[in-house]
Amino acid sequence: MKRLPIPEDVTGDEIDKDVRQELLSLPKTLADDVARNLVMVARLIDEDPEGAYGYSRVALRLASRVAAVREAAGFAAYASQKYSEALAEFRAARRMTGNVDLWPVMADCERGLGRPEKALDMAGAPEVHKLDKAGQVEMRLVAAGARRDMGQLDAAIVTLQSPELASSSVQPWTARLRYAYADALLAAGRVDEAREWFAKAVESDRDGSTDASDRLAELDGVEFLDALDADDETETETDDETDGTEAESDDVAEADADAGAEDLPKETAADTSDEDGAGTERD
Repeated sequence: MKRLPIPEDVTGDEIDKDVRQELLSLPKTLADDVARNLVMVARLIDEDPEGAYGYSRVALRLASRVAAVREAAGFAAYASQKYSEALAEFRAARRMTGNVDLWPVMADCERGLGRPEKALDMAGAPEVHKLDKAGQVEMRLVAAGARRDMGQLDAAIVTLQSPELASSSVQPWTARLRYAYADALLAAGRVDEAREWFAKAVESDRDGSTDASDRLAELDGVEFLDALDADDETETETDDETDGTEAESDDVAEADADAGAEDLPKETAADTSDEDGAGTERD
């Protein structure tokens, strides 16, 4: 696989210090090269998943025995909806580190592969108890999603009901948890409750990680006019007004001309007609 272009301002020093520590097992030049590719993965993964995937494959070819590289490759594949590949990379990273942090995203890969039952099995596995609070909330979200995949809306709603959902404190996962709960309620036809929880999601969504505000506005019947469409409509209205003004000006001009003709003395009018006729004959 050929190398991909990397901007000169990317040095590799931007990566997390723990990842840099893992790369110390490599020769320095190779470590720097891998680090720069990992930086590109992080830069592109949200806006350009396929681009991030390309850089992750380069890093993987250079250092497949580094757990951080396998994990980055997994997330790039996951963002590109290559779930089978992502699951394989996550499993490899977990074997290398023994860490359970990837358990929820591995379960979500099972969902992506059309195996929600497998995701639910993972949600009930002993590994879940080893997760920190954020990981457990993530696992709950995945389990609720699996229930919805299976058409079990009521079970999905119950799955999301938890102390974390009821808590008034705002944590990094709060907005996504409230959003998922609101969305499940709406899918079940419980519109008033859904609106309440979308509003709560908006309150806790400090970094805009969800589109809760749009969903809330939709439920309230608020329509947002696209800026480009608005400009087009304004231009159309302006053109119509201009056309109307020009038409009125023409009508006024014609009316003035007629009025002027009526005001002329009869003799003058006759003389003008003769001159016009003479001119036509000469031509």
